[in-house]
Amino acid sequence: MQEVYEFLKESGTYYLATVDNDKPKVRPFGTVNIFENKLYIQTGKNKDVYKQLVSNGNAEICVFNNGKWIRVEGKLIPDDRVEAKKDMLDHYPELRNMYNENDDNTIVLYFDDAKATISSFTEEPKVISF
Repeated sequence: MQEVYEFLKESGTYYLATVDNDKPKVRPFGTVNIFENKLYIQTGKNKDVYKQLVSNGNAEICVFNNGKWIRVEGKLIPDDRVEAKKDMLDHYPELRNMYNENDDNTIVLYFDDAKATISSFTEEPKVISF
């Protein structure tokens, strides 16, 4: 999981795909964190992406960086604990002007039963399950 985290962190912006009824939705994201040995992302409860994930937690992340790409698939599980939200925001202090671990909007979600595949045009894919 550490390799997945480092790939996403180094890439900066990645793309998160969710399901809205029967349609895929993709948008840029940038937060990634490891907390209690789980890979987390962060968003706001007032956003459509959160509503989509509550309705159907299946999601996939994709990003291309330095000739390689990663796809991370799994179920995103909301974690409303203050400790998890605080740890994320401590790693992204620039978000504190929009989010606070004690507000009613901030939410972090972690991957459950996840599989990451790192691919390139010159190497065999590497699969990491966590």
